Amino acid sequence: MHEFHTQRRVEFADTDMARIVHFARFFSFMEAAEHEFLRSLLGEGQQVHFEHEGHEIGWPRVATSCEYRSPAKLGDILDIRVVVRRKGTKSLTWGFDISTEGRAVATGQITCICCRIGGPKLEAVPIPAFLADQLEEAPSRSN
Repeated sequence: MHEFHTQRRVEFADTDMARIVHFARFFSFMEAAEHEFLRSLLGEGQQVHFEHEGHEIGWPRVATSCEYRSPAKLGDILDIRVVVRRKGTKSLTWGFDISTEGRAVATGQITCICCRIGGPKLEAVPIPAFLADQLEEAPSRSN
């Protein structure tokens, strides 16, 4: 699987004094969509942080970006498209296209590393096969 779609309504808490979505909220929208994508692969009731081979696995970010195309306002329904831009042995780069009613609102990217997170320090580890086998990079036209 290389693509996932979800929607989110813009709530009052997402907006700023200009009554448009505050720029920082887009990072929360992207992260929530990423988590929905992962949960869809991990199975119902599973969380993004999970135990694997006796260790807790998490996904710290190493890079994020967002470019804003047009404003989103209170009550808008945001369509969020998530694609796997790059799948490495220990990392994933997600691409995001956010729109409302067919109008581009924002594009973004998150790169995260698969890590053991329960010990005294983070340790990058290969993405578990049961998850890696379900993910594939999007064709270049989908990036």
